[in-house]
Amino acid sequence: MKPDMFREPVTILVGMGFPAEVCGVLDAYRHLVEWPVSFRDAAHSVALKACQAALRGEIEAETARGLFAAFAAKHDLMAPETSAISASRMRRDRDPRVQ
Repeated sequence: MKPDMFREPVTILVGMGFPAEVCGVLDAYRHLVEWPVSFRDAAHSVALKACQAALRGEIEAETARGLFAAFAAKHDLMAPETSAISASRMRRDRDPRVQ
């Protein structure tokens, strides 16, 4: 595995709510750079600096991943887990009272 790749991707919602997997530091960095300037905050700054440090090899990719995931969670970008979606659908299929 490359040193800038995450052990497990961070799945975020992009565009019109489509899930996208962020698999490494460079992917996370690109998303952060494209984040609108007017919405940037301290969480964005910390995540961006962590990605830059990870790209330079100063910190581990997993550290940058954690900070990127925290940024994504703060801004409601995290995609729901597919297992939770399928479990909800299965319960609705079994019980006609559940909508």
